[in-house]
Amino acid sequence: MANHSRFYIDGAWVAPRGDRTLAVIDPATEEPCATITLGNTEDVDRAVAAARRAFESFSQTSREERLALLERIVEVYETRMADLAEAVAMEMGAPAKLALRSHAPSARNHLVAAIEALKDFEFEERIGTTLVVREPIGVCGLITPWNWPLNQIGCKVAPALATGCTMVLKPSEIAPLSPIIFAEILHEAGVPRGVFNLIQGDGPTVGAAMSSHPDIDMISFTGSTRAGRDVAKRAADSIKRVTQELGGKSANILLDDVDFEHAVSSGVTRCASNSGQSCNAPTRMLVPHERMDEVAALARAAAEGIRVGDPNDPDTTIGPVVSEAQWKKIQGLIDTGVRDGARLVAGGTGRPEGLSRGYYVRPTVFTHVVNDMTVAREEIFGPVLCIIGYQDEDDAVRIANDTRYGLSSYVWSADPERARRVARRMRAGMAHLNGAGGDHAAPFGGYKESGNGREWGRYGFEDYLETKSIFGYWPSE
Repeated sequence: MANHSRFYIDGAWVAPRGDRTLAVIDPATEEPCATITLGNTEDVDRAVAAARRAFESFSQTSREERLALLERIVEVYETRMADLAEAVAMEMGAPAKLALRSHAPSARNHLVAAIEALKDFEFEERIGTTLVVREPIGVCGLITPWNWPLNQIGCKVAPALATGCTMVLKPSEIAPLSPIIFAEILHEAGVPRGVFNLIQGDGPTVGAAMSSHPDIDMISFTGSTRAGRDVAKRAADSIKRVTQELGGKSANILLDDVDFEHAVSSGVTRCASNSGQSCNAPTRMLVPHERMDEVAALARAAAEGIRVGDPNDPDTTIGPVVSEAQWKKIQGLIDTGVRDGARLVAGGTGRPEGLSRGYYVRPTVFTHVVNDMTVAREEIFGPVLCIIGYQDEDDAVRIANDTRYGLSSYVWSADPERARRVARRMRAGMAHLNGAGGDHAAPFGGYKESGNGREWGRYGFEDYLETKSIFGYWPSE
């Protein structure tokens, strides 16, 4: 069992000032697979000081220098893909094929998207006699979650580097292994000292210290809405910029003209992917009332076709959820759904048959859900789908928007123009039409309690930049 007791600060692996240790649990076995040391406020101070020193020079690097650096990182990253996938499978239980196909490449994809965006990004604009300049904001505190660890690191580190910022990264202490490899990649690629710093720690200690630190100019946080509120409150005293990507309860509207067999199967699969641990998962499926029984049968068949099991088994579709705490939360919410009167047509509480250990959850489908039920309001973060009936298109949109969240949305229709029309009415930062995937060059983020700011591609640059007006830069004509 590996013992990871050092942090990456100022270009070197150093002993932390904190002395608390934490066992990293493999959720497939419930056994420790590694240990890490948790940092304290002194570690935060050291990392921030290193980033502050490095900012003076790195902020002045040219576009060409930063492009060359990002390209070197991509080159090294590609040599460590298998190591990254193995780490993700171990720390969060992702099936090996999902870890290699989706998790490991995700940060690389954001680095490549940042390279493309940086090539022609407009850092300067002339308005009359004024020069408007976009400058790096400064030292960035990056706090990332456990559910897509490399994806969230990549979509924060890539724009920070591209825009000339320096940073301190605190990954989730639940999934800390792949971030260590990420730091090794940046070191090998020659990222200058102090530009990138990695410290391990928990939210109440290291996360809180970063959020309130007067020498951190911006916090980019991905996690729960509850934790996001705490980050924003702690950041308020120093008036630092805070961008957040938080929870979701995304609606998936199936209009009455679709191929229900295909759309329902796709919706169930997408909801359960990554063991349901995606903030943008389509967890509320909206269908016409008169098609509810038909949809229930289709959803049951799709859920029963999902293979839950050992992440290393090539036939496994989904692995365990990340921790005992998450498992217990999901079990409690499934119980609540049954008590509230939703009809359980697939899954339920307990582990899947044949699995006696590991934090495995049965793919669960509720039908005849009413949108004010707890299971329709709360982010469950497990492979649990709620199917809600609607009367007509207007009713579907009303139900979809009746949520405190607004991260993503999904619309299915045989008529592309109808799907586009409904998507425009959704109060969410993203809409997927007829099963379309995401686009790393397009913005990712949400409305309402799903957060603020945007990540990915050139839109991801905006939160890492300050805007300066230099008046009289040119003589008046």
